[in-house]
Amino acid sequence: MKKKQTTNSHVSIALLCGGVSSERDVSLLGARVVKESFDPARYKITVYDTATDLPRLCQDAANIDVAFILLHGKGGEDGSIQGLLDLLKIPYQGAGVTGSAVAMDKHLSKVIYRHAGIPTADWVYVTHDEPVSPDAVVKRLGLPLMVKPASQGSSVGMSKVADVSELEAAVSKALACDSACLIEPFLEGRELTGGVLGLDELKTLPIVEICPAEKYTFFDYEAKYQPGATKEICPAQITAEQAIAAQQLASMAHKALGLSGYSRTDIILAKDGSMYVLETNTIPGMTPTSLFPQAAAAAGINFSQLLEMLVQMALKRFSRESELAA
Repeated sequence: MKKKQTTNSHVSIALLCGGVSSERDVSLLGARVVKESFDPARYKITVYDTATDLPRLCQDAANIDVAFILLHGKGGEDGSIQGLLDLLKIPYQGAGVTGSAVAMDKHLSKVIYRHAGIPTADWVYVTHDEPVSPDAVVKRLGLPLMVKPASQGSSVGMSKVADVSELEAAVSKALACDSACLIEPFLEGRELTGGVLGLDELKTLPIVEICPAEKYTFFDYEAKYQPGATKEICPAQITAEQAIAAQQLASMAHKALGLSGYSRTDIILAKDGSMYVLETNTIPGMTPTSLFPQAAAAAGINFSQLLEMLVQMALKRFSRESELAA
C-alpha cells in the first residue's frame, strides 16, 4: 500500500470537485459543505478543482492518503478520474473505473439491468449517425415519452414528449450535449430512490420518495436544485412490502453494475404497483440535505459519520487490492 511521505498525523484528503461538466456548480456547492464537515482534528483537506488542478494533484500524489470525489457527470462519474487515481495509487471512495463507466452510460446500464432480471422500461437508443423515425418510435413505445442523453446527469438535456411532432426537437436537444440518447416511455407513478452502503456486506438505506411541485412535468434540473421546488419524504410513505422491494432493486442494481462502497438507484413505482429501475448514481449528491445523506440519517448515520465511513471503505478497498496485486 502506498505510504504518504508527510510526517503529519492527519489523514490527508484530496477533495476533488468542480470539473468541466454541466454539473460543475452542483459539485462545487457539495464540496464546500463536505470540506466543512470533516473533523479538522483528524483530516487535512486540500481542494482540487479538476478543471485546473490535475497537474498539482499529480505532483502531490505521494502525500495524499485518500481522494474524496465530488465530481458529477463526465470527467467525474464516468471512470476517467478513477483511472487517474488508480495510476497515482491514491485510494478513493465509490466505484472503480469499470463500474463508474458502465453506470454512467444509461444504455449499457439498462442492458445489464435487463440481463440481471432487473425491471427497466423499454427504450430506443439513438446516435448522431442513426436518424430517428418518430412514427416508428411512437408505434413501439407509445406516448408520452422521455428523451435523455445517454451519459449526462442532473436531468441535463432531458425532455418529456407528449406528441410525435415534438420528438425530433427533443432528440436534437439531447444529442446537443451527448453522443447518444435514449427514448423511453414516460412512466406514470411515484419516484423513489434507494441508497446502498458497504463493501462486503451491503446496507440498504430507507427509501426516499421524491415529490416535485405540480408545475414540473418530471424531476428536471430546476426541480432538483431550486430550493423548495421538490419535497423529499424519508422514509417514503409506501407499504413495508414496497419498501423492501425497492431496496432489493437498489441492491441488485449495485451488484449487477459492479459497484463499490455506495450508490443510489432511482426507481419508479407505477400506478399498478410494479417497479422499474431508471438509473444508478455512483457519486450521489453529498450535502446533508441531499437524497443519499437524508437516507443515511434516517438509518441513524449522521453526515460526518457517513463521510468517515466512505473514507474508511476507500482505504480498506485500496489496501485489499494492493495486497492482491503484490
